[in-house]
Amino acid sequence: MKQKAAALAASGVFIGTSSWKYEGWFGQLYTPERYEYRGKVAKTRFERACLSEYAEVFKTVCVDAAYYTFPSQKYLEGLTSQVPSDFQFGFKVTDEITIKKFPNLARFGHRAGQPNEHFLNAKLFADAFLRPCEPHRRNIGLLMFEFSRFYPTDYEHGRDFVADLDKFLGQLPKGWPYAIEMRNKQWLQSDYFACLASHEVAHVLNSWNAMPSVSEQMAIAGSRPNPNLCAARFLLKPGRNYAEAVKSFLPYDRVKDVYPEARAAGKKLIAEGKQAGGKKKTFIYVNNRLEGNALETIDAMLDAEAS
Repeated sequence: MKQKAAALAASGVFIGTSSWKYEGWFGQLYTPERYEYRGKVAKTRFERACLSEYAEVFKTVCVDAAYYTFPSQKYLEGLTSQVPSDFQFGFKVTDEITIKKFPNLARFGHRAGQPNEHFLNAKLFADAFLRPCEPHRRNIGLLMFEFSRFYPTDYEHGRDFVADLDKFLGQLPKGWPYAIEMRNKQWLQSDYFACLASHEVAHVLNSWNAMPSVSEQMAIAGSRPNPNLCAARFLLKPGRNYAEAVKSFLPYDRVKDVYPEARAAGKKLIAEGKQAGGKKKTFIYVNNRLEGNALETIDAMLDAEAS
């Protein structure tokens, strides 16, 4: 897998996982002995240092943690110090920018259920997210704005969101690798893709419980709006919710439910990326919640592409 991932990265195709701190990968990707203290694996040591071992095999990873809080300079330095110079991070942009109304979740405290005054705030994004990223720009391959499902009380029509998105994208600093991930399947229309194309922004082809499959999204005209950047996240099998996947697949040490469509879509995306001859970057991220073990899923995609 190490050789295959490196060869693909050299041709502009970066494949990796969503997050990386999984003890279920001991014996597959990670060596327990590297993290032992007094004969036992030290969880804090493992979580602090395992990215270095991960980066010995893969050339990219999706940093989900950035979705929950703006990344600090210290945090980013801790990440980039563990990887080689050609490693590419994919960051989920902090939800302070992408949530229109805060969900009724404990982590939002008194703001739960309230409108978010910072929704699509380009200045806050530039100041709080991009500024600490600037010194590490060479290691940043993708910045993803993930929008959870909007309801009619948020936007009556998809075109209203597209209008706001168009304004927001027009205010962003240029030259960064932006991508948009949607959770409203009915909004995957020509106006949405045209908006992304006009700003040279990618659409994140995403496998999610209430979204069309990645293959179905790939078949939509205009679904690769940026000719220089393609992104896909294989997160959940459509129809399966997140909590169910976690319960079924923990501790993520093996595949428990093969999803052939996702593997075929991954193979096709790899082939498309290679055909570009290095003229674009393709990022493919696989989550443990897709089949039970992201490493085995990636291995299957790579074997299928090679056959």
